[in-house]
Amino acid sequence: MNRRTALRLAGAGLATTVGGHQLAARAGTAELPPGLALGRGLTHDHGPAMPTERPADAGTRPALEKFSLPLPILPDAVPVVSSRGLDVFESRIREVRAEIFPGHPTSVYGYFSSWVPPVVRARRGRRTIVRQRNETDVPVSVHLHGGVNREVFDGRMSHPVLPGGSFAYVYDNDQPASTLWLHDHTHHTDAENVYRGMSSPYLVTSDEEEALGLPSGEFEVPLVLRDADVGSDGGLVFTMDDTEHRSTILVNGTPWPRMEVRRRKYRFRVINSSAMRFFVLGLSDGTPMTQIGADASLLESPVPAPVVLLSPGERADLVVDFSQWPTGTDVDVVNYTGPGPMEDVGQVMRFSVGADASDDSVVPDRLTTLPAVPPASVERHVTMRMSEPGTTPMIATIDDRSFDMSRVDTRVDFGTTEEWTVTNESATIPHNFHCHLAHMRVLDRSTGPAAPNELGLKDTVAIFPGESVRVRMTFDRHRGLYPYHCHMLDHGAMGMMAQLRVV
Repeated sequence: MNRRTALRLAGAGLATTVGGHQLAARAGTAELPPGLALGRGLTHDHGPAMPTERPADAGTRPALEKFSLPLPILPDAVPVVSSRGLDVFESRIREVRAEIFPGHPTSVYGYFSSWVPPVVRARRGRRTIVRQRNETDVPVSVHLHGGVNREVFDGRMSHPVLPGGSFAYVYDNDQPASTLWLHDHTHHTDAENVYRGMSSPYLVTSDEEEALGLPSGEFEVPLVLRDADVGSDGGLVFTMDDTEHRSTILVNGTPWPRMEVRRRKYRFRVINSSAMRFFVLGLSDGTPMTQIGADASLLESPVPAPVVLLSPGERADLVVDFSQWPTGTDVDVVNYTGPGPMEDVGQVMRFSVGADASDDSVVPDRLTTLPAVPPASVERHVTMRMSEPGTTPMIATIDDRSFDMSRVDTRVDFGTTEEWTVTNESATIPHNFHCHLAHMRVLDRSTGPAAPNELGLKDTVAIFPGESVRVRMTFDRHRGLYPYHCHMLDHGAMGMMAQLRVV
C-alpha cells in the first residue's frame, strides 16, 4: 500500500466504506466458494470435513522441562505509514516454520509472518489500517475481536480473503482503551486457523489511560494463552471438539515459559486465544492479583483477584507487584481447571523474581467512568445447546437452529438498547457468548449477581451448563450484518452461531 492510498483511506467515513469495498474487489476477495456458503456444521452436507479422529501420534510431545524456556516478549508492530491521524500496518499471513519444542521445527500459521506475532498498538480516535496479505493456501477472514467496526471491516465470513489476495481492514478505534485481538473468522475453518496461529494482540490506548500512571514500556507485557495437542515431531495436532487432549499450555507461543521479573509492578495484558479451553488463573502462593480491565474497557475501580476466569476470547488486564517477594523467589501462574492432566494443564508459566527496580507507576483507586447502563426497549431470550458427549451426530444450535449463512436470525433497530437473556441449555457443556459490534453490560446471572470484574464493557461472557446471563447492548454505531455465537470456536464451526442485522 502506498502513502497516497493510505491517506485516501483515512478520509471521511462514507468515502472509506466505499473505498474499502472497491479495494476488496481488487484484492482477490470473493463470496465463499460453493460448499462453504451454507455450512451448518459437521452434520450438514455443506462445508469441509473437519478432522474428528485423533491420530495415533497425538499427545506424544517431545520431552521438555517445564519453565525451562524464556517467555518471548512480543515486539510492537511498526507502521509503514504514520501520518495525519493514521497508522498503516502491513501483515503477511503465512505458513511459517517454528520450533515450539526446541529442535523440532514444524509448520504453523502466523500474522505478520511470525508464530510469535507483534503487537498492533492503536490510539483512541486515531485510525488504523492493517493490510492483510493472504499468502497461505486457505481462505482467511480477519476479525478484530472487541472492535466496533463497519460491517465491511468486521472480518466477514461471507467475504474471505482468498489465497493470493489481500484486504485493508480499516479500524476507527472510536472506543475506550482496551485489550483487543485479531483472529481468523473464516466459517468452518476459524477453529483450526486460530489453533494453528492466526491471532495477534491489538491494544487500544488513550490520553485518559496514559494519565493514570499504570506500569508501561517494558513493564507492560501481553500474555497470549492457548493450548495444543502436540505429536512426537513437535507439530500441532488438530482434532475437532477435542479439549481434553490439548494439554500443552502455550504462552506467547512457548510451552510453560519462564519470565525474569524485577521487584516492582508489572501490567499483564492476558488474552485467552484458545479455541476451546477455559482458564481459572491464580498465583501459586495464593497472593491476589489486581484486575484493572476486562475485554473492552478498563474497570471503574481495581478489583482484587485471587483467581481470574477466562473463557475463550476473553481478556484480563492485570497488575502484579513483585516487590512483595524477595529476590530469588519463583512464583508460578497456575490454572485451577481442566480438562486434561493437571500436572500439565494446571501449570501455565513461572515468574522468577530478580533485583530491585525503581517504580513510579501507580494503580489509582479510580480508573475510568463508564456510561450508565441504559434502559432497554426490547427484550430477547437466546438459547445455546449442543449434543452431549457420546452423542452421534453432534449438533450445535442457537435457538434450536444450526447456523445458516444465508439466514438473518435477528433484526435490530438502529439506536435501540436491547436486553438479552442468554441461556446455556446444555446439561454438561459450558459455552460462552460473543456478539460482534455492540459491547455488553452484564446485569446479572441466574446463579447470582455479576462479578465485580464483569462490570466493565464486555464482548464475551462465560455461561455454564444450565445458567443464564442477562446483558444489555446498544446498537447505535453501525448498520449491517453481524454474527453472534459461542466463542468456543469448535462449537461455532459446528453450528452454534447466528446473525443479526442492524437496520
